Amino acid sequence: MNSQYGRLHNLFEKNFLEYSSYVIRERAIPDIHDGLKPVQRRILQTLFNMEDGRFHKVANVVGETMKLHPHGDASIFSALVNLANKEYLIERQGNFGNIYTGDQASAARYIECRLTPLAKEILFNKDLTEFVESYDSRMMEPVTLPAKIPLLLLLGADGIAVGMATKIMPHNFCELLEAQIKLLHNEEITLYPDFQKKGLVDVSHYDHGNGRIRCRARIEEASDKTIIVKDIPHGTTTQSLIESVEKAAKAGKIKILSINDYTAEDVEVEINLARGVYAKETIEALYAFTDCEVAITPNLTLIKNNTPLTCTVEEVLEHNTRKLVHDLTKELEIDLGRFQEKLHARLLEQIFIEERLYKQIEEETSYKAVIKSVDSALQPFTAELLRPVTNEDVERLLEIKIKRISRYDINKQQKEIKEIRSEIKKISHHLKDMVGYTVSFLGDLLKKYGHLYPRQTELCEFEEVSVRSAALANLVVGYQRATGFLGHNIKAEDEKQDFTLNCSEYDRLLLIFNDGMYKVIPVTDKLFIGHELAWIGVVEDGLTFNVLYRDGQENLTYAKRFTTPKFILDKEYRLFPEDKRSRILLLLMGQGTSAHVGLAPSPRAKSNTMEVYFDDYLLKNPSAKGKRISPRVVRRVTDSTGKAAPKPLKQNMSLLGLVDAVKESVPPGENTEEGEGEGNAKE
Repeated sequence: MNSQYGRLHNLFEKNFLEYSSYVIRERAIPDIHDGLKPVQRRILQTLFNMEDGRFHKVANVVGETMKLHPHGDASIFSALVNLANKEYLIERQGNFGNIYTGDQASAARYIECRLTPLAKEILFNKDLTEFVESYDSRMMEPVTLPAKIPLLLLLGADGIAVGMATKIMPHNFCELLEAQIKLLHNEEITLYPDFQKKGLVDVSHYDHGNGRIRCRARIEEASDKTIIVKDIPHGTTTQSLIESVEKAAKAGKIKILSINDYTAEDVEVEINLARGVYAKETIEALYAFTDCEVAITPNLTLIKNNTPLTCTVEEVLEHNTRKLVHDLTKELEIDLGRFQEKLHARLLEQIFIEERLYKQIEEETSYKAVIKSVDSALQPFTAELLRPVTNEDVERLLEIKIKRISRYDINKQQKEIKEIRSEIKKISHHLKDMVGYTVSFLGDLLKKYGHLYPRQTELCEFEEVSVRSAALANLVVGYQRATGFLGHNIKAEDEKQDFTLNCSEYDRLLLIFNDGMYKVIPVTDKLFIGHELAWIGVVEDGLTFNVLYRDGQENLTYAKRFTTPKFILDKEYRLFPEDKRSRILLLLMGQGTSAHVGLAPSPRAKSNTMEVYFDDYLLKNPSAKGKRISPRVVRRVTDSTGKAAPKPLKQNMSLLGLVDAVKESVPPGENTEEGEGEGNAKE
């Protein structure tokens, strides 16, 4: 039983590994050498095989590619349209869809394509291409194409394989070639993505092909009530962007009147705003809640030497640049060999005709003797030749027609030989300085094609939009002291006892209770918090709290000031130690506040009242004890206006603070003669 299980396990493991390897290498992940996935490589090779200068029906191209690609016409057609819409390698004729709106291409039988001049110049060379049999052994297909530009970084790639994925960002044509020139000069390079859909991109956290980037739409204010989206982020369409805006509006995160898509050759999405809403504040909300801003996590995974590998942009470009130098060197060496062979053949022909060596074969009776005679006749001239004479050379001379000999032009032949020698000298010079030749090659490409591919995406840094600050305060949180319930499903009934607070779903609420306990909770629909709530407000940095509280153990009153406290959601904290007699007497917000305090009568005191100016006290930790305002017992506390229940402060209308006035009688047996004066000491 165990042996059968082991064999079955090994069978599944072997088949799964084979399947995984196939998906990784043959379908999803591009190769570092030419930057192409197999289906893209087969499409381009098929177009090259069909090349006659005219457009071809895409349906015919798909059908021909199926001879090399085993996965059906749908995947080939989709890959061809995607590759054509990148506009570098395939020239289009007809409706190939719209990358901005997401509209699909017409049927394959209605549209046509062919290779671009750039593709024909930089992609194909039979002398440098290794061919293998296709899946059915009927044709030969390239292992990789000898690409002379870094297509992997130019085109970008997305792919999901088994256990891994790749997400390579596209880059700018000119910037890539300029970076290669810098590498050849041993200079440092910096590369950032460039997207067809333009827009804005923040590369602050971009990590050489990995890391994280943020893309934004370019939004303009046509007026206070109208917004125009001009560019869209990478990976989105106007349709998906409009859907995200409508979803945000339905959820109450933004308020719009209508949205219209006028996109044709350029993006133009018009957003009309509702009454009471203005463009400036809505733009921030669009970035926060819609696809007007998207975060992308690049992942530069590729195939190198049949192995998946994660690299950096610089490593890929260095590899492509070294490969370019190698390929150009090999091309020059092949061209040099061909010109040398051509020169050798022309010199042999010149000697054979001008020296009339052909007359020596007139008396020979056999073909073998003829060859021997010509070979012997050429021996005195071997010093003028580039290499020894072979039988193939002699046979080529014997194939010259009498008509050609009779019309032989010595001057024309000398001119052609001179031109061939000039080419050989030129190639030999290039081979001695391959760096200079490669730089010249890249410079020619830039001069010829660079103006066609300017940078589309603007590089900039933009601050992270706070979802909370951009959200509309569309919830009204109510508190009923009588029931003890709080939430946006609760309505305040008693104006004096109950609270109401406008906030958004992303806000956090700070609750402070009369017994000194405080905590922070998320906005809720309905929650029981009890009857002793002293203050409620939205958590905001930098708020100043001014508190007078009575210490139950000492029966003395303390003043303290603190700013918005740090917190963990739903965790309870205390402003002062817990005691059933301790409680908050007054809580005021902001600067410039004061309290009028009534003290227990004392025979030696000149006055039984005092003013507490909170600005005279230092800001300390919320848990600090504070400063005793007087050694005498406090009987009554009001704010500076004399009101026991202060209204919300004007400088912070989102916060409500209500505290009942406290009237305390002196407990029996209390010594009221302790201390003199008001005792309003400063800290």
